[in-house]
Amino acid sequence: MKALYGQQNSPGEEMTFVFQERENLPPTRDHDVKVQVRACALSWVDTKLLSEIKLKKELVPVGREISGVVLEVGSKVTFFQPDDEVVGILPLDSEESGVCEVILVHEHYLVHKPQKVCWVEAAGTVRDGLRAYTALHYLSQVSPGSSVLVLDGASPFGTIAIQLAQHRGARVISTAHSLEDKQYLERLRPAGARVIDVSHGKIDVAESCLEETGELGVDIVLDAGVRLYSAEDEPASKSQLLPHKHDIITLLGAGGRWITTEKNLQLDPPDSHSLFLKGATVSFLNDEIWNLSNVQQGKYLDILWWPQLDEPIPLYEAKVSMEIVQKNQARKRQVIQF
Repeated sequence: MKALYGQQNSPGEEMTFVFQERENLPPTRDHDVKVQVRACALSWVDTKLLSEIKLKKELVPVGREISGVVLEVGSKVTFFQPDDEVVGILPLDSEESGVCEVILVHEHYLVHKPQKVCWVEAAGTVRDGLRAYTALHYLSQVSPGSSVLVLDGASPFGTIAIQLAQHRGARVISTAHSLEDKQYLERLRPAGARVIDVSHGKIDVAESCLEETGELGVDIVLDAGVRLYSAEDEPASKSQLLPHKHDIITLLGAGGRWITTEKNLQLDPPDSHSLFLKGATVSFLNDEIWNLSNVQQGKYLDILWWPQLDEPIPLYEAKVSMEIVQKNQARKRQVIQF
């Protein structure tokens, strides 16, 4: 039985991916669930985060969002029984690779899979669904009538965030990074999100949002990263389609909430003063908090929405697909189907 792992020989070096032959699984412990994996989504491996929390290892298990069928349960497992269909996210310190036919998972990292959701959609949606739910429910308390700006709405995360915000009765504005993205967003159901095409660089996002909200500003902003400096000072890897941090602050309304995925956000005194005058807040969206906190275990139930997925990938293409994901070259969520 083979499993996929990432290997980084030295800091700064690109991660390579290898299949390793697995020995027989150890005996099922009291709270373990043995799962036959049916689908596993591929996500970028944050080697810097692993190093910061002292989880750096020679071989990093790859593939943490899984769906499958329960084969066996430990003696103290109370939530599941054999033949149950489950979906979950393996913890950061897991020794198990989700790209493997059979794995052992602690019961707290799994929930029952809704019957109407297929294996691929369940595995491909749970992480982005969790991020969107965290951002909109816990960090910004979205409510009916709120205005929500979702940047890069055609990304897997953005697609689910738009649907969840609309489900909560919010008025949604989204940006599109290409004509194809704009057409995709306009076909989303339920319809109604206002789409701003920024692909040509001629549209001022702040101006468009203020116009859309009658100069009142947006209540909630979910970013996909922001530019911190002028165009010539930004790293080449930073997309010029992303708004500048000043644009976000400008378009925020009174009491607005900015939910950011920018790990290294730097706010200068004038930025802080502008946020103070508006009574606005900034929150950081780190989706790993769910698995780093025991309080949150097992809570991501039914966070499954229509995702932005590519065609399912067979197991023999997992290594190549993971290399594409790790280089941030995959626009849609990649899912391995067993």
